[in-house]
Amino acid sequence: MTADVRVGPAAWRAGIDELLDRIAGRFGRVELRGRVRAFLLALLADLPRKNCWTLAEHAGDPTPDGMQHLLTRAVWDTDGVREDLRDYVIAHLADPAAVLVIDETGDLKKGRHTVGVQRQYTGTAGRIENAQVAVYLTYAAAGGHALIDRELYLPQSWTDDPAGVRPPECPRTWGSPPSRRWRPRCSPAPSMAACRRPG
Repeated sequence: MTADVRVGPAAWRAGIDELLDRIAGRFGRVELRGRVRAFLLALLADLPRKNCWTLAEHAGDPTPDGMQHLLTRAVWDTDGVREDLRDYVIAHLADPAAVLVIDETGDLKKGRHTVGVQRQYTGTAGRIENAQVAVYLTYAAAGGHALIDRELYLPQSWTDDPAGVRPPECPRTWGSPPSRRWRPRCSPAPSMAACRRPG
């Protein structure tokens, strides 16, 4: 999402509506589209912490169940949303002098069940730690910047899996991409909750 401090509330809301209209077709159910709207608005809100509980509270939900469902079980076209978001960003920030910024980021983890976690070097800690590593792509121009792509680094330990760490539903191919794109590669149809980080 792009933002500009000179944009008033009405224009800001119109921008959100334009983006949501653009991605609406990637969600098969009307209820899911409403949940995505609430999720996005909560992500953009000035909350001290952002997790499924705080996002749900911001949306007026009594429990985080709906937000967790969106992130772990709901079926929607994540790659299509990424492509729509990229097109939206380029339409609004198009600049011949724009640059793409690649950032490899480590997310420190305590357990070993989050997909891609192993002891590995991460700049986040500046040393070898138990971490998940992802690569993010940002489009940066004079008018603003926005994330437009991501990939999870899946270490070889997750594909060799000698200790049975990887849930059986997760990919078995070195370099497999993250998120719901795993679903067609897994057989039988997996429970994606086993392959994703907790909400």
